[in-house]
Amino acid sequence: MNNYSTTTLTMVRNFDVASERVFDAWLNPDMMRKWFFTLEGTNKVAKNDPQIAGTWEIVDHRDGKDYRAIGEYLEIDSPKKLMFTFKMPQFNDLQDTITVELKGLQQGCEMTFSQDIIVPHEENWAASDIEKAIKEHRDGTEQGWHYMFMGLKELVETGKVSYQG
Repeated sequence: MNNYSTTTLTMVRNFDVASERVFDAWLNPDMMRKWFFTLEGTNKVAKNDPQIAGTWEIVDHRDGKDYRAIGEYLEIDSPKKLMFTFKMPQFNDLQDTITVELKGLQQGCEMTFSQDIIVPHEENWAASDIEKAIKEHRDGTEQGWHYMFMGLKELVETGKVSYQG
C-alpha cells in the first residue's frame, strides 16, 4: 500500500526525576512492561536489545487478543535522545518513527516526544476524507500516549503504576 499521508504528533511532559530515570523507563523491560503499550497485569512479552539496529517487542493481552508492537532502535544517546521505529504488524506494514528527547531542568526533567505517523488512505478518497483520517489517527495516537505518559510519570516518580487494567 503506498497511498498514505504523514502527520507529526509532538507532546511535552515534565517529570520530577532526573532524565536518566525517564530514559531508563523507555529501555528497561521490567519498567516497559508496566507502561509502554501495555500494563503489568496484561503484559505477555516485554523485551528489547537497546543498541543501534537492536529491536524491541511488547505483547499485550486484552479482551482475549494479543496486541504486538515492535520496532528497531535508530539512535540511542543516553540520557538525552532515543529514536526508534514503531509498528503493529497485525494491523498493517506501515512503520512510524518516534523520537524522545530529554533535558534536565532545575527540578526534574522535560521530555519532548514526537511521532511521525503514517496514515493509510483509500485510492478514491477526497481531500476531506484524507484530512479526517489524519485527524482521527493523530487524535487517537495522542490519547493513547496521554494515558501511557500518565503511567510513565507515576512509574518514574513513585516506582509503580497503580492502574493495572
